[in-house]
Amino acid sequence: MLPKKQVAISACLLGCSCRYDASDNFNESVLATLSDCNLIPFCPEDDAFGSPRPTMDLIQQKSETVAISNETGENLSHFITDYAHDFFDQHPEIDLFVGKDRSPSCGVFSAKIYDHNKNLLQRGAGLMAQVALDRGIESIDSEQLCNSPLSL
Repeated sequence: MLPKKQVAISACLLGCSCRYDASDNFNESVLATLSDCNLIPFCPEDDAFGSPRPTMDLIQQKSETVAISNETGENLSHFITDYAHDFFDQHPEIDLFVGKDRSPSCGVFSAKIYDHNKNLLQRGAGLMAQVALDRGIESIDSEQLCNSPLSL
């Protein structure tokens, strides 16, 4: 019997009320697709700021992308990246990262990245998703998971 694939998954997709507005993004089809996997939930924003919380946007500043609070203007990036590094250090067996699409933390290819005037520049990786990608972990947005040729 093959070992189960170890999947890091945004906790909101499992029904955890950890979104900025304290709601969830429960996704039954994602859970069905991952039914033979060991799911390891995460949420860096809930861990650092609780739920509900003010929203944040990804802003391109010179050569780096940072998470800026829409309420205070504070750079929140280190809370998310510190959580991400700790999470992946504690779970080196992760085979797949499934992020919540469009999340500034967890979106893999769909997070909105703005310039300092809040003009949309591009879509890309959220801060935690970028740590996963930098570590060579296979990563996908939840919306693409069910239509993906990934071998689970």
